Amino acid sequence: MQPFFSVVISVFNKKDHIKDTINSVLNQSFKNIEIIVVDDGSTDGSSQIINDFLDERIKVIRTKNQGASKARNTGITNANTNYIALLDGDDLWHKDFLMHIKEAIAAFPDEKVYATALSQKYPNKTVPVSYSFKQKELYSVRNYFKSSKKYAILSSSSTVFKKDILKTTGNFDPNIISGQDIDLWIRFAMYYNVVFINKPLAIYNHIADSLSNTAYSLTNKSKFDKYLTEEKENKDLKAYLDLNRYSMALLSKFLNDKTRYDYYISFIDFKNLTVRQTILLKSPKWLLKLLLKLKSFRGEKLYYPSN
Repeated sequence: MQPFFSVVISVFNKKDHIKDTINSVLNQSFKNIEIIVVDDGSTDGSSQIINDFLDERIKVIRTKNQGASKARNTGITNANTNYIALLDGDDLWHKDFLMHIKEAIAAFPDEKVYATALSQKYPNKTVPVSYSFKQKELYSVRNYFKSSKKYAILSSSSTVFKKDILKTTGNFDPNIISGQDIDLWIRFAMYYNVVFINKPLAIYNHIADSLSNTAYSLTNKSKFDKYLTEEKENKDLKAYLDLNRYSMALLSKFLNDKTRYDYYISFIDFKNLTVRQTILLKSPKWLLKLLLKLKSFRGEKLYYPSN
């Protein structure tokens, strides 16, 4: 039987987590899948753990370390189905993740992008993400930009999309090291809505030493300057980009990088920020450090979680 979903798992040095990640896919209540594991040059023993799985649905592709974008693109290129389900090598799915996605596809067959709500797993707790909107229905078609003002409704472990949309949007940009997910979601959202499933069926594993949580550097961050023409005509895109620029401006101030701070705020229309956000941008560094420290005491992510 032809698989319905291609599950693309990108892995780089996730030996403490990859077994649970793959098992969360194998334990799905919806079974008609292929699993493409792209081992992106792991050196920590992840490869052996992956080898121990004997399920015939698993295909392993090993490459030299080339980064998450190229690894995901490699998996997508080798997929044999119409629907791509992304999962990072340290995150998890609830057993009914794919079942709900399949039901959403049946209910909204003309849509192209699907996602579930997300939970964040910390060492001592798992917390459902708080979004900027209220959704009573289980399934709803949403505008990504309008719905991602607090936390993005797409993530690299909760998103499923029809493969042929990449002919329109393009793949992950390998030139972006940190924030490449956001860049692709922007391109998705310029053409497609998202069928959002209001149930936290994907779990983001908040690991202290992972790239997204230790990347307190601006060198590899997106400059959010790829869509300067498009944002002039799309106010929702403009508002979304300004929120991300706000996040990067705060990080710039925290890192004493005035050049990048000035760069990011030069593009912001402050009407797209709240009064609180504007005040934070103008606050002294000592106050920002205090606020970050207070938030870190709760064991939570320290900056705007736009991906």
